[in-house]
Amino acid sequence: MEHLIGQPAPAAHNSFGGSDAAPIITDGTQASFMHDVMDASREVPVLVDFWAEWCGPCKQLTPILEKVVTAAKGKVRLVKIDIEANRALAGQLAQAGLPLQSIPLVAAFWKGQILDVFQGALPESEVKKFVETLLKASGGGTLPATEQLHEADVAMETGQPAQAAAMYSAVIGEEPENPKAWAGLIRAMLALDDEEAADAALADVPAKIIDSPEVAGARAALELKKEGRQAALAMEGIRARLDANPEDYDARCELATALNAAGQREEAAGELLHIIKADREWKDGAARQQLLRFFEAWGNEDPATLLSRRRLSSLLFS
Repeated sequence: MEHLIGQPAPAAHNSFGGSDAAPIITDGTQASFMHDVMDASREVPVLVDFWAEWCGPCKQLTPILEKVVTAAKGKVRLVKIDIEANRALAGQLAQAGLPLQSIPLVAAFWKGQILDVFQGALPESEVKKFVETLLKASGGGTLPATEQLHEADVAMETGQPAQAAAMYSAVIGEEPENPKAWAGLIRAMLALDDEEAADAALADVPAKIIDSPEVAGARAALELKKEGRQAALAMEGIRARLDANPEDYDARCELATALNAAGQREEAAGELLHIIKADREWKDGAARQQLLRFFEAWGNEDPATLLSRRRLSSLLFS
């Protein structure tokens, strides 16, 4: 494609880079395309945002692209090209196969070649996935926030919730609407037995992501923690009730909640499965509903969830 584009031009000066540093985000033209896109893509992946003033979806997508690229901290660059102001360039690229008859269109360049494209105003989550895929394909790893979230998750798994909380908070500082970071912060506070801080974090979650699966799971974990704490205080009485009447399902349900709060997940699920096996319609399926709350709080990939879900399916469909 290089022979279709004009001669190389000097790098543009903007607030993201300066004349002596490669800019992260810039406005491209026919004259600068060779330098800003083709040449630059030999060192780092370059997203090209093709837009026009009359395109409403373009005005929705461009700020999202800028946000994601800025958060990538130099791992990927963005060049914005107004196709109306650069019709000759748009025509050349269309002849080369880019479907510029429908915008917004974003093309990812790597090593002077188009690696991938997408059309339409995708939501931020999908743009992030696109950039993540681009970085992996080009050997650039992952987005910084993704790396930090992974490190925070490892800290949680290795019993370092305070360190994890700091990492989750750092990601939130960079990406205030990152549901995984908010959920991680809430769970870290729970691991530190600081329900007040967990409540405060939940209250601060942006409305846009409050019902995301990640935050919903953390909220369920917080609610169950509170319920379990109350049940644990009455543990002696609960066991006495079960000793007197093993079919006291209210007591068994309370025991399951207390066991969950104590981290005994499989045992907690076992108490509810006992009820479901004996009477799946008890209180309009209350035991099953509580078990589903456990699954939401634990996460779909948790070993206790996987095992207990199989046991539940066996009971329901046998």
